[in-house]
Amino acid sequence: MARKYFGTDGIRGRVGEGAITPEFVLRLGWAAGQVLVEQSAKTGGSRQILIGKDTRISGYMFESALQAGLISAGIDVGLLGPMPTPAIAYLTRTLQAQAGIVISASHNPFYDNGIKFFNSEGTKLDDEIEQAIEDKLSETMVTASGLGKARRINDAAGRYIEYCKSTVPWGFSLMGLQIVLDCANGATYHVAPKVFTELGAKVISLAVEPDGLNINADCGSTHPQRLQAEVLNRGADLGIALDGDGDRVLMVDHKGELVDGDELLFIIAEHRLSQNSHCQGVVGTLMSNLGLELALKEKNIELVRAKVGDRYVIEAMKDKNWMLGGESSGHIICNDVTTTGDGIIAALQVLKALVHQEKSLHQAKLGMKKFPQTMINVRTPSREKLHTSENIKLAVANAETELAGSGRVLLRPSGTEPLVRVMVEGENQMLVREVAQKLAKVVESELA
Repeated sequence: MARKYFGTDGIRGRVGEGAITPEFVLRLGWAAGQVLVEQSAKTGGSRQILIGKDTRISGYMFESALQAGLISAGIDVGLLGPMPTPAIAYLTRTLQAQAGIVISASHNPFYDNGIKFFNSEGTKLDDEIEQAIEDKLSETMVTASGLGKARRINDAAGRYIEYCKSTVPWGFSLMGLQIVLDCANGATYHVAPKVFTELGAKVISLAVEPDGLNINADCGSTHPQRLQAEVLNRGADLGIALDGDGDRVLMVDHKGELVDGDELLFIIAEHRLSQNSHCQGVVGTLMSNLGLELALKEKNIELVRAKVGDRYVIEAMKDKNWMLGGESSGHIICNDVTTTGDGIIAALQVLKALVHQEKSLHQAKLGMKKFPQTMINVRTPSREKLHTSENIKLAVANAETELAGSGRVLLRPSGTEPLVRVMVEGENQMLVREVAQKLAKVVESELA
């Protein structure tokens, strides 16, 4: 059965529209509580669910609604307050809760919000559980005979800070490094600066004054321009940009050049290989740069491409039993130290590589040559003919011929918007742009 509310990354949308209303979130809490109470009755597990949120203003409203719904279903609630998404995954495991819930729309503006669930192991809920919650939403809310209780978990931030520091070797030091850190006025504002400072770095913090409205606003991994300028102005060694809920990271080298998720994945993989650590392969996505694939191939490291989305990356990592995967956006999963994308931990893995190899970030990224990539979003009311149109098939074949085996073409329907993403990459930037524009015109004409 197709699910109406749950997408690949939980439930997300504009506040007050569609599913993201206080009334719906109240019912969602009750429905999730009902399903999880039934599950705990079978397994004998905990009836505690943790709730964390990022810094957007609507989080207060949805936190209260979720809390009320869960309590009415007989669930005990642990309130974490503003915490990064990966911190909630970690705390769900370490506090042996039955589930964790994150109230966040990640890198989106403040007027969006969303709900994401983690199971007791700190990973995504099974599809069957999400479907059961959706089914329960259509039932009449009935208050449980035994109400749950709520408590504030005051040491959540400290626990997570120590956990992040524990993912690098004992004695590891960032002493002598000057780092500019952009927290996107999001959930990491009170934890990330402490992690890097306590490991010895001199930290210059940006976007650490959230007001509920400024999350991701001209800052963070989606808007790194201020960070790039500040790294240059300060003469810093590097910059780190997190997103609103802390599960993504991009970096900036001392020259002010942006280092994206593909390049960070390469640096981590190459370092692990050099340390005789197991790194048989890396999971990327359909959007991962061809340069990453070729650079890894030179190191005899296989790259497997999953569909776009951390759910699919994690599934492929499990299938391959590989420890490393991620996306160009900076959503990087190091499965040997955490269960989900974690911007702070991924940054620490990169910094560990730089310190051990005595390289600057700029030097380390030179091991991978990024191919020029052009993306054109074609808005279209219908995408039914995308994979059946003979004209589109011919245009793709012609594009691949023009690239002469030194590039690739991808047509990908958006999962959230009425558009098709036309992506072309290759060695020659001008040729890539021309091929993408010609292909986009054909797609637009055929799907009009």
